[in-house]
Amino acid sequence: MVSGEPVAPARVDAIDAYLCCVVDHGLNASTFAARVVASTGSDLVSAIVAGVGALKGPLHGGAPGPVLDMLDAIGRPERTRRWLLDELAAGRRIMGMGHRVYRVRDPRAAALERAATRLEASGLGGTRLSFARAVEREAEAVLAERHPDRRLRANVEFYTAVLLEAAGIPRSLFSPTFAVSRVAGWCAHYNEQRRRGRLMRPLSRYVGPTPTSTTDGSATV
Repeated sequence: MVSGEPVAPARVDAIDAYLCCVVDHGLNASTFAARVVASTGSDLVSAIVAGVGALKGPLHGGAPGPVLDMLDAIGRPERTRRWLLDELAAGRRIMGMGHRVYRVRDPRAAALERAATRLEASGLGGTRLSFARAVEREAEAVLAERHPDRRLRANVEFYTAVLLEAAGIPRSLFSPTFAVSRVAGWCAHYNEQRRRGRLMRPLSRYVGPTPTSTTDGSATV
């Protein structure tokens, strides 16, 4: 549908591998948003829209495109370390590295790297993969030097970018393609949450200054 013409089976297999890898991933930001809406008794479409709104954020579903921007900016393997150090010095994140849950390499990254390898072996995957691997190795080393107490490894977005580009998906459609898969997961979560039938109402804990009483009995901070 994206290309408007017949597509080689190897590219279809690559997209299938991607869609299977990202259909669900626990209570991530977008799934949690969809479940909160479902818990209010709202309709399925409203819950899915909430999920899409969360998925749009660059720290969630919007990350794969910037990974390719990073590879483009680095350009050549010998420029990798200097570019990464400059980004960190400027206070910017290295896209495609690190995860809120995993302290090891994201297992989905490994699955997508294998899918990209198969696509490249078919002769349809371009030549980006070897460069991406070199950047990943250097990024892991640089981040280990900068943050020795944290294990910042490749996440799902790193090889998502490489695989989707090789499969012929435009960068502007990376996040929508993510959503195509994740919608199935959101629908399952919606149904589960509606069957549960309880409103999700997380509590918060005040951590500001403690109010003190004045001589006239009024409170002040």
